Parts: sequence; C-alpha cells; structure tokens
Amino acid sequence: MRFLYSLLLFLVPILGVWTFVKADDWHCWFPQNVSSFGGEIDGLFDLIMYMVGFTFIVTEGALAWFVFKYSKARGDKGVFTHGNHKLEMFWTAIPALALLFIAFTQMKTWADIKFEKNFPRGGTYTREKPIAEVLASQFDWRFRYPGDDGVMGTVDDLENSFEFVVPVDTDIVFDLRSRDVIHSFFVPEFRLKQDALPGHTIPMWFRATKTGIYDLVCAELCGWGHYKMAGRVRVVSEADYQRWQAELKSKWFSNGTEERQ
Repeated sequence: MRFLYSLLLFLVPILGVWTFVKADDWHCWFPQNVSSFGGEIDGLFDLIMYMVGFTFIVTEGALAWFVFKYSKARGDKGVFTHGNHKLEMFWTAIPALALLFIAFTQMKTWADIKFEKNFPRGGTYTREKPIAEVLASQFDWRFRYPGDDGVMGTVDDLENSFEFVVPVDTDIVFDLRSRDVIHSFFVPEFRLKQDALPGHTIPMWFRATKTGIYDLVCAELCGWGHYKMAGRVRVVSEADYQRWQAELKSKWFSNGTEERQ
C-alpha cells in the first residue's frame, strides 16, 4: 500500500504541471494582452509561477519519497530536528532571498506604471491634461471628458456612463476617483488594476494596442450591488474617437428640439 500511496502523491505535481501546460488550450489562462506594458506584467507573473512551481515539484516529490521510504515498519527510534537553528535559518533564508529577488525584479515595471514622473509626456494626454476623469460609485462607472476648453471641471464637460471610449495606440492618462467607498478599476486585457479611494484623485495611464471592447469590472467588494458594477472600455481608431466625441457633445448639450426643426 505504501507504494500506491507514494505513487498517488508523486502524481500530484505531474498533474499540476500538466494542467498549467494545457490551461491555454482549454481557454483557462489569461485573456489576450492588448496593453503596451502587459507583456512585462505577464513576464513577472511567469517568473513567480516558475519559482512557485519549482518549489511545489520539489516539495511534493520529497513528500512522496519520504512516504515511500519511511512508512515501512521500523524498530529504531526517530530523530527529531526541533531546535536545529542552522536548519531553521536555511529554510528561512531561501524564501527571504526569493522575495527580495521578486521585489527588485518588479521595481522598474511598477515605477513605469505607477510613478507620475514616468507618465507619458509630450503626447495628446498627459498628467496635466488627462483624457478624462473616471468616477466610481455604488454601483456604476461614469466618465467625464473635458469640453472644447480642454479643462476638467468647467461647464462644457462631457459625461458618459458605463463606457470608457479611448483612441487606439495612444497614451491614455486619466484620473480615478471614488464618490463613496473603495472601488477598484480592473481591465484584465490591459493588465491594469488600481483601487479608487474616497477623497483621493489617483492618476493612471495605459496604451491599448488593439481596437475592441474590453470588460471593466470593480475588483473590490464595495457593497451589496458589487456583482453588477460592470462597465467596458471601447478602444477605437482616432477618427472614430473624434466622431464619437462630436456625437457625445451634440447629445450632452441637446435641448431635445433639434429633430423637430
């Protein structure tokens, strides 16, 4: 029986690795990356997964071997390692070094995405001139664009609910705010997630590399209606974006009598 138990334990890491290898074929892996920095995020994830996977295989393999070797009846006394300071330092130092390695590896990517000094400059949209203000509240998303004056917070601002429309292959800088509780702006295809905190204006940026419609979800439990707090990001060509802006302006400042004239 000990051989059977050992074999079953040994099959666990094999099955685990096989499911990861086949996950993409089964459409159980990440959605397509359409963000300029998504490749770096995926690379960091793969690095951590390989490190954890290696540890998992070694640990499960050792467990199967120990069960097979030491489960048979023996007449000698067991040897305990409790209080072995050298051994404890060894198994504490390894994960500590691994965490330090991960921390230093991800610092550049984190800084490029999160630090304002590294935000895109010189383009159409910058930290000083964002494309829009994203407002999260229970339980919806609203997007406020500056009007013809290009200044946010004036009477000619345009507002759109549910759908965040942006041009493709353009550095998009925007401000994220919450109107009530903590929410989280999450677009899986962009590999972009950021909490929206009450009382704070949080700058964000991304560059979408492919046109399409992508789900925008709240990734922070924000109340009873959290499950329905869904929106979308629609990435279009520059020409379509300008056309959409003109239509939004016409709709926003309409007095309802245009079609009667």
